[in-house]
Amino acid sequence: MDTFTGATAPRAAAGVDLTDPQTFLNDKDGLVSLWREFRREAPVHWHPVRGRAVPGFWVLSRYHDIMEVYRDNKRFTSERGNVLATLLEGGDSAAGQMLAVTDGRRHRELRNLLLKAFAPRVLEPVVEGVRQRADRLVREAVARGTVDFAQDVAEHIPMATIADLLGVPPADRDYLLSLTKEALSAEEADRSAEDAVVARNELLLYFSDLAEDRRDDPRDDVVSVLATATVDGRPLTEQEIVFNCYSVIIGGDETSRLSMICGMHELIRHPEQWRRLRAGEVTVDSAVEEVLRWVSPAMHFGRRALEDVEIGGRVIRAGDVVTLWNSSANYDEEVFTDPEVFDLGRTPNKHVSFGYGPHFCLGAYLGRAEIHALLSALRTHVEDAALIGPAVPIHSNFLHGYSSLPVSLRPVR
Repeated sequence: MDTFTGATAPRAAAGVDLTDPQTFLNDKDGLVSLWREFRREAPVHWHPVRGRAVPGFWVLSRYHDIMEVYRDNKRFTSERGNVLATLLEGGDSAAGQMLAVTDGRRHRELRNLLLKAFAPRVLEPVVEGVRQRADRLVREAVARGTVDFAQDVAEHIPMATIADLLGVPPADRDYLLSLTKEALSAEEADRSAEDAVVARNELLLYFSDLAEDRRDDPRDDVVSVLATATVDGRPLTEQEIVFNCYSVIIGGDETSRLSMICGMHELIRHPEQWRRLRAGEVTVDSAVEEVLRWVSPAMHFGRRALEDVEIGGRVIRAGDVVTLWNSSANYDEEVFTDPEVFDLGRTPNKHVSFGYGPHFCLGAYLGRAEIHALLSALRTHVEDAALIGPAVPIHSNFLHGYSSLPVSLRPVR
């Protein structure tokens, strides 16, 4: 086995900076090729951080190595960050309070509490609202003929759904959408990180006020669940409530929104797959899973090692940051047949786009339902589609997708 000794990075990694969003603005084929080379030459390797006084991190690119870490919450922790942005800064301010960056007993308690609000039975009326909303938005888009699919269609489905789930009053929803877009604005190269921080703080304050209202007047929504819950006879702290509301609104938006946008993009690029979907030759269920695999909207998650661990013949030392690259695992030829082929009928399809293990995405059922609703509406109302302008990629080392996708839509005759 090897330990990291500061040796030169493997050939596959030479000149590649995974902390730089610019790396991920390259064409998709180039990124798929890069990850293939990583899996072959350097499946577990050390990545230095250039130009910053912070340690480097381990990069895992093989499916089975990544799954090993996802499953293991004893030797790896999320409480010191779960994405590069927080891991490299040494921690997350919500650690131990927000589900995604909490481990151990408190994680189980918070997850069990939130599972009540995310159970498929409870979500049935929410999902019906998703279907109606997706169908209406697609019909309106087809009637217009040309739209920005990202801004006019895709972004309105998950955000409205989350607002339903959280119990946000209708009068506040435009405000909530504007804050959320601003909070994510650092994903665009020309936007201010400071403005994003201000928007995040305003979101937290908004949910603090809403939770106070729900304590006095509980409803059938997530904010009420959090605001009125007790664990071991004690209510959740205000920070636990607002951090987990924030987590629901940000996490619940990203995966499905970006998958919808990229899914539309790929259906245009692969007309035979669009034909198969419209003809009913593949199910919408299998199409949803292939879109999630192909897009891999959350490119990575991360952990910090709590003890020395050997993975792939390398020794990861206690305290080291380990990054798990879903965007590579989902194309691993050891797991997926012809992974570089976009195949809406692919089965089985054990992608890791929602993570895995104890931190498997709580909103996976709802995310799938949203993508399903959109694909169903497209299949029903759209004859064909075409790009009428450049797709604008998100500027991020974490998320993959587009912030703008101008398209023309021709209705079914």
